[in-house]
Amino acid sequence: MTSLSKPFQLGDLTLSNRVVMAPMTRCRAGAGDVPTPLNAAYYEQRASAGLIITEATNVSPMSVPFEKAPGIYSDEQVAGWRPVVDAVHAAGGRIFCQLWHGGRVGAQGLLEGRQPLAPSPVNDDLDALQVWALLANGRYVRIAATPSRALETAEVEEIVQQYRQAAANAWAAGFDGVEVHAANGYLPHQFLSPTTNRRTDRYGGAPQNRARFLQEIIENIAEVMPIDRVGVRLSPTAGYNSPRDPDPAETYTWVAAMLQRQGVAFIEIADTNAWAGKPDRDELLRMIRPHFTGPLILNGGLTPDKADELVSSGAIDLASFARQFIANPDLPARIEAGGSFNEPRHVGWYGGDAEGYTDYEPLMRSGARDR
Repeated sequence: MTSLSKPFQLGDLTLSNRVVMAPMTRCRAGAGDVPTPLNAAYYEQRASAGLIITEATNVSPMSVPFEKAPGIYSDEQVAGWRPVVDAVHAAGGRIFCQLWHGGRVGAQGLLEGRQPLAPSPVNDDLDALQVWALLANGRYVRIAATPSRALETAEVEEIVQQYRQAAANAWAAGFDGVEVHAANGYLPHQFLSPTTNRRTDRYGGAPQNRARFLQEIIENIAEVMPIDRVGVRLSPTAGYNSPRDPDPAETYTWVAAMLQRQGVAFIEIADTNAWAGKPDRDELLRMIRPHFTGPLILNGGLTPDKADELVSSGAIDLASFARQFIANPDLPARIEAGGSFNEPRHVGWYGGDAEGYTDYEPLMRSGARDR
């Protein structure tokens, strides 16, 4: 048995293994950004993961970096998520909902004609922001970001309440927990970086003030569900969506210690730069682990062998995989068997139908090659 195949106790949840399905934006929600039966089939296929973290799920209509991503703010969306959760549970899986607000990463065409919302109106890098939309011809394409405006203090407080309500909705839909997406240059990450957060109120300035938005989100979520069912995703060194934190060690040693005090279920570290072949794995672990003793998940550029090595050594507790889970819905079984692994096809990564989404063969029926 590999270390990844061993069970793990996450608070009061027993996970069947340490292979986590990472959140992946797949853009297949239905009308009103409501999950569909196709989404239920997709997650059910991957229920053998020790834990599934869903695709980024909007907490508000003003959070739509990717068109056709699902939401968790309307009654219809909650009803749409219930069959997804039920399908995963019926297959023996565990599933957390990732809560998402794009902040300045957005475009008026996706936001009811309004400007994206941001900690500060930093708009010198719009060409670096990843905003995607579905064309009428069915093509899923990147579109131009719209300049953002600064949130008023009262509006920041309103968004905190949107996260609270989204968590309550997820709990009502039957999710086992939630993950706050504070990575990849989205709104909580924008507050954490002094480059994108130039505020002079209580949400700006020193690291503890820039972290206040995330702190208040977690405090409010903890009032509607157990704190040991609340995880957080961080990507301190990410270049994605241009957060440009000049001193991530200063920021994230504070954040890690704050999350330790709050008693969150886990931190998922996203080594986002590994996507481009420049991993920051060791730096990120040095930044977080000394200040956070709870469960630690690592994501980004990991092979199963490297993940197993890191878990065996105690450097991390669980490993999350994204592209491998796209192509290998039964990834834990493949890892335990030592392969073989399907290669992901680029078709269907964003938007579309079952092609590239639910049509990958499981191990027993696939002709995958060893690698």
